[in-house]
Amino acid sequence: MIPQRGISQDHWPLGSDATIGILGGGQLGRMLALAAARLGFKCHVFCPDHHSPAFDVVRSVTEADYLDMAALDRFAADVDVITYEFENVPAETATFLSARKPVLPDPKVLATTQDRLTEKEFVASLGIGKAKFAAVDSPDGLAAALKSVGQPAVLKTRRFGYDGKGQLMIRNGGDPAAMFNDLGGQPLILEAFVPFEREISVVAARGRDGRIESFDVIENEHQDHILKTSRVPANVTHAVAAEARRIAEKIAEAFGYVGVLAVEMFVVLDGGGHSVLVNEIAPRVHNSGHWTIDGASVSQFEQHIRAVAGLPLGKPIGRGRIEMVNLLGDDVDDVGRWLEVPGAAVHLYGKTAVRAGRKMGHVTQVFPD
Repeated sequence: MIPQRGISQDHWPLGSDATIGILGGGQLGRMLALAAARLGFKCHVFCPDHHSPAFDVVRSVTEADYLDMAALDRFAADVDVITYEFENVPAETATFLSARKPVLPDPKVLATTQDRLTEKEFVASLGIGKAKFAAVDSPDGLAAALKSVGQPAVLKTRRFGYDGKGQLMIRNGGDPAAMFNDLGGQPLILEAFVPFEREISVVAARGRDGRIESFDVIENEHQDHILKTSRVPANVTHAVAAEARRIAEKIAEAFGYVGVLAVEMFVVLDGGGHSVLVNEIAPRVHNSGHWTIDGASVSQFEQHIRAVAGLPLGKPIGRGRIEMVNLLGDDVDDVGRWLEVPGAAVHLYGKTAVRAGRKMGHVTQVFPD
């Protein structure tokens, strides 16, 4: 278990006049800040991007590089606890801040999940199912890994990959040197391709008291490696749903986690039944959990704020059958159609530059049982 550092029992729960610091100013930071405001907290966002959507909805902003130590020091002095909306915060940043204020989830969780190989080894150490994998540090290492893992397989960068970036499918051999160099000649991981029946995720929250609350299992569909649609409840058996929740909760407990995390998984045929394999861990609120804003009694964003503030977690109660659709790129131009759909909840992120595949907003529809 990873211990939480720099936290005194005397400081929890945070009072209503507290300020929560958020590293990262994207749409996840924006929705975290809105949830924090609902509970009476103020937020201070630190992000180097002048056009950060979260800047529009918070009390204070610091626009500076993540390695600007003077700016980080001022940021830490203005907040009571620090969290983040994305996992690729530089290790130096997290370490620097954790010496000044509580950083939740603990920076050691970032160290594990920022590296795909370290993450897979962590999952394996818990006895949780995952695809076969091997480290790749050279073209010769890739050739050996292909013999061990087999084909088809997916070659991935170990760090800074998301939404399908930094990945290469290998189906029928090829030149290991060329493939290694195509991904920048950096440390890689080779993972066996999983012939999954469906993709699911579990969003779970763990409080400072160790209590864990999981949301309903989510079924996800991707478009060009980017999440397009999430449906709740997932079309899986009760046994598969229970196993998926068990896996997410086991990971949260093993990390000594505080906050919300998401575990992406594959459902695969296994004999006459099904089994669940872990794909990735996201140590933060997650796109597949956006439905919880309108479709549950407490959202993933509020759960995260409650956890890092030392407040009791809510008991998530679903409001029916739910479908969340991401507005990607110029999908946002058709938002007027969604505004006319009875019961549809439209969430736009305030982004001005439209690019193919960019997450501009989402729409949630709730169909009560």
